[in-house]
Amino acid sequence: MITADFHLHSSHSGDSDTAMEDMILAGIEKGLNTMCFTEHNDFDFPDSDEDPGSIFLLNTDSYLYDLLKYKEKYADKIKILFGVELGLQAAPETFRKNAVFARSYDFDFIIGSSHICNGKDPYYPAFYEGRSEEEAYMEYFTSIIDNIKKFTNFDVYGHLDYVVRYGPNKDKNYSYEKYKDVFDKILTLLIENGKGIELNTGGLEKSTRDFNPCMDVVKRYRELGGEIITIGSDAHYTTDIAKHFSKAEEVLKECGFKYYSVFENRVAEFKRL
Repeated sequence: MITADFHLHSSHSGDSDTAMEDMILAGIEKGLNTMCFTEHNDFDFPDSDEDPGSIFLLNTDSYLYDLLKYKEKYADKIKILFGVELGLQAAPETFRKNAVFARSYDFDFIIGSSHICNGKDPYYPAFYEGRSEEEAYMEYFTSIIDNIKKFTNFDVYGHLDYVVRYGPNKDKNYSYEKYKDVFDKILTLLIENGKGIELNTGGLEKSTRDFNPCMDVVKRYRELGGEIITIGSDAHYTTDIAKHFSKAEEVLKECGFKYYSVFENRVAEFKRL
């Protein structure tokens, strides 16, 4: 049974209004023994008509203040850990900011994620306009290779095929096989650098048929020798905490995993499935 959710957002993230204490109480009610908050921090996020890019700049001191308060308050019920979801971009200035930020706090866990691809946000239809869906997806996956080559101060790469949540046809025409060469490069780079991946169960809440990354990518990571995999709901609301974790356990076992990973003080620990 998976009892640790390692991808969680509260009102300290620009896209959530849920109080951290409410998230913790819901996690306790759902039987979790560990919750790692991974609030968003995306430097150089582009402005949109809806929001300024600064919405994803984390007030880390305020976040840490709350986390330490609730960590102590609920210490006898659940372990609360200090993480961050760091938006990666290979642009030199963003790389520099991320490098400084990752060293500035004693995080338990860092997710490296691609929310922006070459200065563009795949969340919006404009990312896909004027080209095929396949070309847009390939640009996104190729950018991950560039990110890993530039920056490795993270523990797992988040939702590797995040882009398929928002494509014109989502994952209808998407498969690992179609992008096998680029995925194998990504997974090999991660393994060579001692990095893991996450199984993000939030994909099923975004009208896709599978988790992020899809099962075949997870299976391939294991075939290549990858062992570090965390489980995260990507919850921004209490109702989504630990959602689909029973299915996640089935998927991991089917992909050849006997353990899943948790992190504390940036060190991986393996928990039996």
